[in-house]
Amino acid sequence: MSSSLPINQGPDLTAPTPQNTPLQHAPITAGLSRPTVPDITESDEPEEDGPDTTDLQGALAGLVHGRLAGLLGKSSGYVENLPTEVKRSLEGLKGLQVKQTALQNQYKMECLELEKKYLDLNKPLYERRLAIITGTANPTPEEIQAGEEQSLKDDPSYEKLSTDSSDTAPIPEFWLTALRNHVGTSETITDRDAGALKHLVDIRITYTTPKPGFKLTFVFSSNEYFENEELEKTYYYQEEVGYSGDFLYDRAIGTTIKWKEDKDLTKEFEIKKQRNKNTNRTRLVRKARPAESFFNFFTPPVPPTQESIDNDEIDEDVLDELDEKLEMDYQLGEDIKEKIIPKAVDYFTGKALEYDMMDEDDDDYEDIDDDDDED
Repeated sequence: MSSSLPINQGPDLTAPTPQNTPLQHAPITAGLSRPTVPDITESDEPEEDGPDTTDLQGALAGLVHGRLAGLLGKSSGYVENLPTEVKRSLEGLKGLQVKQTALQNQYKMECLELEKKYLDLNKPLYERRLAIITGTANPTPEEIQAGEEQSLKDDPSYEKLSTDSSDTAPIPEFWLTALRNHVGTSETITDRDAGALKHLVDIRITYTTPKPGFKLTFVFSSNEYFENEELEKTYYYQEEVGYSGDFLYDRAIGTTIKWKEDKDLTKEFEIKKQRNKNTNRTRLVRKARPAESFFNFFTPPVPPTQESIDNDEIDEDVLDELDEKLEMDYQLGEDIKEKIIPKAVDYFTGKALEYDMMDEDDDDYEDIDDDDDED
């Protein structure tokens, strides 16, 4: 490959431009610009009385990186100065890409229709699952046999159940356990939430029309916490797919929970003693403050308007924090849709945790210093 590279171009080498510079760190900061042949500073012999150039090299690296980063998003004039004939070819390529984008939109929409089709095919199985969980119906011998065959496949040491009794029973706290065995949802469930989530009977999914998206419905039995029989969370996608070819999150809408008196799990109450400045009389006042709770899921963060972003009306740190909350909220909804609902029994037994751990990339983790760990 190196034989095709021009190596004797003299001092007039073209500097990197936004068109030919990748959106990554400059090679000098990534440690890729070191010479392939060791120089004197790489010798095994200690350097005597030599100046410490570490700080200088770091400063130069930062300077080069800063200047290259400053080029991103700015035109170097390269494209503008191309011959007209080349520009016409370039515009033709853009025209082809318009058609590619249209096909990608069509592809994603058809995938969505396919998801709807198979959800309809799964509905009778989900209804059957609900009946077995609640004990309104017993599993058939064929269903039990198929389950045991799968258990034996997963674990060769599995011992089949006794056939002396044909009795079956509802499965207590099925959905609470399943949610607690998912890494994302478990972090949102507090001990206070568990009392309410014990009454969770089912989690269902439907797709929205005409705007693309999906709705999660949490069905509850009668309980002492809230009056709603169902709590819903709807996620909407943008009308067109994004640059990566996937649907882009638009916004989410949740149910307003009708909490019973003193049962709002999203708030903590404290009693404060106040004194009247004039009469010196005292009184007790109860004040509420926001609390961590799974049920905050139904009050999703609101994305900022493009206008407020363009006008710099939102502080950058606040915007970053909101961005993170929106991403986490959307990911949680996708996990419930794609993982917990279809694989609920695997999350109840804990089997799904093995696969969740396999999906995690080592690159997602970084070493923690002892000082950070103590903090």
